[in-house]
Amino acid sequence: MSKPQFVYVSYIETTPEKLWEALTSSEFTRQYWFGAEVRSDWKVGSPFALLLDGEVTDAGEILEADPPRRLSYSFKHHKFEELRGEPISRVVFTIEPFGSLVRLTVLHDGFVEGGKYLGAVSNGWPAILSQLKSLLETGKLLGIPRTALNKGFDAK
Repeated sequence: MSKPQFVYVSYIETTPEKLWEALTSSEFTRQYWFGAEVRSDWKVGSPFALLLDGEVTDAGEILEADPPRRLSYSFKHHKFEELRGEPISRVVFTIEPFGSLVRLTVLHDGFVEGGKYLGAVSNGWPAILSQLKSLLETGKLLGIPRTALNKGFDAK
């Protein structure tokens, strides 16, 4: 039996280089990731942190960095008590040219059966990635509320 995972595929009118920058630059992530900043030097083995309002919400380690094709990091949640006990998961971004578009595949795996974290990311990632696509293609955000990140579990 396969383990629970989240997979999201999107086609974005941009270049692999611009998409890579959007995934790895705090200036970009603050815009589409509801104010969150990514922090890393993006070298394999280096620490990774996601900060929201100055607080580390998730942290991990860079597992793979092949600009502008593939990025992977471990991901451990820190903010909400009900998610802190979940195991370390993994996020993989695969960036592929597709004609005049770029195909972005996001795989988030390493979840446990019956855990709450998969539900949380299954609601959060689509909101984040929809904002990313809109920002890269139109320069505008969609107006999705930050509360979309907390759907799928009872955040207190």
